[in-house]
Amino acid sequence: MSLTLWDIMGVALKPRKKRRRPKPPPRDVAVVQPRPVPSKPAPPGSMRARYDEVTKRMLARHGVRVRKWRTSMSGVAWQVTYQDGTVARLIESPRPRGPMSAAVFLHEIGHHAIGFGTYRPRCLEEYHAWKWSLEQMEANGLNVTPAVRARMRESLEYAVAKARRRGLKKIPTELAAYLGLVPAIGPDQGTERDARRGEPISHA
Repeated sequence: MSLTLWDIMGVALKPRKKRRRPKPPPRDVAVVQPRPVPSKPAPPGSMRARYDEVTKRMLARHGVRVRKWRTSMSGVAWQVTYQDGTVARLIESPRPRGPMSAAVFLHEIGHHAIGFGTYRPRCLEEYHAWKWSLEQMEANGLNVTPAVRARMRESLEYAVAKARRRGLKKIPTELAAYLGLVPAIGPDQGTERDARRGEPISHA
């Protein structure tokens, strides 16, 4: 079967069907954002309620504001003095929910409670902040676990080692027990011994 010129032109001129574009969503439909679920208050008499009560009381007593609640077991404390003499006392720490987070929180509060610069060198201030923290835990009926005491030791051993690397020669008496196996730096190198074994320690 042969096609004529008119047949070919008829195929070419056949109108194409238009594709329908998808309809846009109506503009008057509001996008509903999910509301955050508020945390339930701690049952009265529970340990969580006790931690919450201690947290509020310590912040109010020492005029400290929490800049951020951390998810890690670490913290920092500092203060800002403005030109008009106003002092802002700030911390970052985990929210107290158990012995370790409470110890870290109270340690940072402790820096404000004892006062920045009251004890020198800095590692001695760390000691007194930790000492204050554990005393407050015991005074408020919070459990001071072996893990908390181990964290205090590790923190102070690190602070002493850092101070010695920076040239500290005379170690405060309170920190003698936290020298551990830290190697001596400087002319007294080789005279250090393990303080945890009760052996003598020599310093230049």
